[in-house]
Amino acid sequence: MKPEDHAWCLLRVRAAGVLPRDFAVRVLRSTREPSPAAWLRLRETGAARIRSGFAGRVLAAARRIPGVPALLDQFAFSAATAAVCLVAVVLAHSLSVRIEDERNLAGWQQLADVLEEIENFQ
Repeated sequence: MKPEDHAWCLLRVRAAGVLPRDFAVRVLRSTREPSPAAWLRLRETGAARIRSGFAGRVLAAARRIPGVPALLDQFAFSAATAAVCLVAVVLAHSLSVRIEDERNLAGWQQLADVLEEIENFQ
């Protein structure tokens, strides 16, 4: 037996002696989505360990952090961004309409010129 194979064999024997018997089953079970009962137990355990008012304290602490924009600031920034985007869309649309109008007028002018030549020819 190669020294490497022997080392792996010793490792397997040692791991089998240390790990609980249902270790493989628990590992495989942990790879699947927890059951609804497990989620309920998790929520209950978490709720029991978190003191009352935790969410309020976290939000208050977050508001005290310097450099974090307030909700009103975020709303104002969003509104300004939307306004800039709207102006850009309107300008792009008016430019494309003007270009299309010029193209159409040039086409009609060309047609009018051809018709005028035909009338003058006759």
